[in-house]
Amino acid sequence: MKSKIFFAFAFFVTLITGCNKNLDVAPPNILNESDVFGTTNGITAYMAKMYADLPMEDFRYAPANSFNSTDWNQSHYASAMTGEALSRGQGSNTETFDYFGGAYTLIRRANLFIQTIPKYASLYNAADVKSWIGEAQFIRGVTYFALVKRLGGVPLVDKVLTKEGATIDDLIAEKESFKIPRSSEDSTYMFVANDLDSAYANMAATNTLGRATKYAAAAFKSRAMLFAASIAKYNTISLMDGTKRLCGIDPGRAAYYYKASIEAANLLNGQFSLYKNSWSATDKNAQYQNFVNLFFDAGSKENIFVRQFKYPSLAHSYDWQNVPRQLWGGTGSSQTCPTLDFVEMFDGLPLDANGRLKTTTGDGQTGTYNLYTNPMDLFANAEPRLRATVVLPGDMIKGQPFDARRGYYYGAAGGPAAPFTRPANATALSVKPLDTVAGLSPRTYVGGTSGYFSDYTNPGSLTGFSIRKYIVADKATADVTGGKSDQTWIEMRYAEVLLNRAEAAFELSSLGEGSYLAQALTDINAIQDRAGASKTASGDLTRDIIRKERRKELAFENKTWWDLIRWRIGDSNTEQPSTGRVYRILNPFFSTLDQKYFFETKSDEKNTIYKFNSQWYYKKIPQASIDKSPNLKQNPGY
Repeated sequence: MKSKIFFAFAFFVTLITGCNKNLDVAPPNILNESDVFGTTNGITAYMAKMYADLPMEDFRYAPANSFNSTDWNQSHYASAMTGEALSRGQGSNTETFDYFGGAYTLIRRANLFIQTIPKYASLYNAADVKSWIGEAQFIRGVTYFALVKRLGGVPLVDKVLTKEGATIDDLIAEKESFKIPRSSEDSTYMFVANDLDSAYANMAATNTLGRATKYAAAAFKSRAMLFAASIAKYNTISLMDGTKRLCGIDPGRAAYYYKASIEAANLLNGQFSLYKNSWSATDKNAQYQNFVNLFFDAGSKENIFVRQFKYPSLAHSYDWQNVPRQLWGGTGSSQTCPTLDFVEMFDGLPLDANGRLKTTTGDGQTGTYNLYTNPMDLFANAEPRLRATVVLPGDMIKGQPFDARRGYYYGAAGGPAAPFTRPANATALSVKPLDTVAGLSPRTYVGGTSGYFSDYTNPGSLTGFSIRKYIVADKATADVTGGKSDQTWIEMRYAEVLLNRAEAAFELSSLGEGSYLAQALTDINAIQDRAGASKTASGDLTRDIIRKERRKELAFENKTWWDLIRWRIGDSNTEQPSTGRVYRILNPFFSTLDQKYFFETKSDEKNTIYKFNSQWYYKKIPQASIDKSPNLKQNPGY
């Protein structure tokens, strides 16, 4: 069954007949309706094509390119738009491709299936037909969600506009009916909710791996309703078309949507659970390995909806682009380099009074640098989820140490005083001249290829970290090349459902809608417990804790960008909205006299300023679409 998803064939179904008597006979390369809907193979292939086009921010999602990108050399990652990571060649940015026409092509396929399959229902088991219709409703609902979270209210089409047997005159007469105006953002979210409700009611509880079940529909509803609730509560942008609010939702609707998110999440109770197959409450290493393993266990009870890949028919380049430099195959590597700002979110790190990683004997950057026998000693008490998400300096990856040594210090024993001053014109991999600081001994700062650091022109880590999540531990270096990865992408897992419910419950309590805090705390504690993080005590739960847990748990799963969008904190996330933000890195050094390591924290070498444009909360509707349908009103600021 797995191969039926991988090897889907593309085809076109022609329903317009009677335009000319000479066209009554379909060409031999065109499939008739009965060829598709009248056979199980035809239905499987039709479904496979819809699933292949389902908009998901997965391994092949490129914000500067498209969904399902096959540009193996692209380095524009969603995590490099959020502060999670730095990526060579990328600064402040947003998703820049248009997703409008492609969405409606998929919506039309779903509508066509929903309308047509009943005519062939007698050929199949009634339960199968019902479940297939549910799958088409699921696909349509998820596609509309992809539109509304980007654009606000959009035209709602729930049927094939071109009628069967239409003539050219019919099409000309119906032309105006295609110019459907945008619905309100609220109505669009309600359409998504209704589709996912219908999908839940129609679909079976189990399905072939890679296809949706009723529980996937419930989980996606939980996600979509939380998004809508956030817009109602936090959005301040409005666009009206008469009495319709195309952008924005009445704040009074927030409680309704938060409750809908919780109710959808509750439908999964007892059906899924957090992955703890190799977890131990008393073994931090087991907790680390358990979190690593959960992204590779196809039978995990945490996985709700996945997208499967298989080399060579459907592959991606995740390993090639993201393994550390010493594991590269001559090209690629180190495209996603977690920032120090991201790492500092995790529990158990030594932090100074400003909440920043403490690497010196004083507070902030004062005193002398602390010395460590092993660079991993700095992270000895960190929650295991950090090590399972990020390759830390000195840790092992694919059987090799991640030697992130930035350089060598040849000064006096005892380590240098902070800050460790270096020549302003120094590059990462060149020999540094002697540098004298008043009152301190001369020191020489020497870079080396052993550290595999990058100066933005050579491959290597930009930050002192590499990414571990989803990296295949046993894949041979020779196989880490473009287009050869086939890890399964987990689009929806139970951890997200718990995080959705925790957030919705907390926000409902903040609105005075009853006592939901116990539920929020239970769900957050479950996430923290599995992660090996400090559990939040009763009475201490805050919005910031919930959001931080979400950012840590779902890091590098392409969810954070959309969280920043729906919370409407993309601009404030830069901390300095008017001037932007430069993210920070960690430089490990080796003291040759001490034979120990010390760490320098500093701004990104390139000093890339990240700014968020509040215009990005709603994307631009393609001008070509407006030209075809003047009833479409453009979003603010475009």
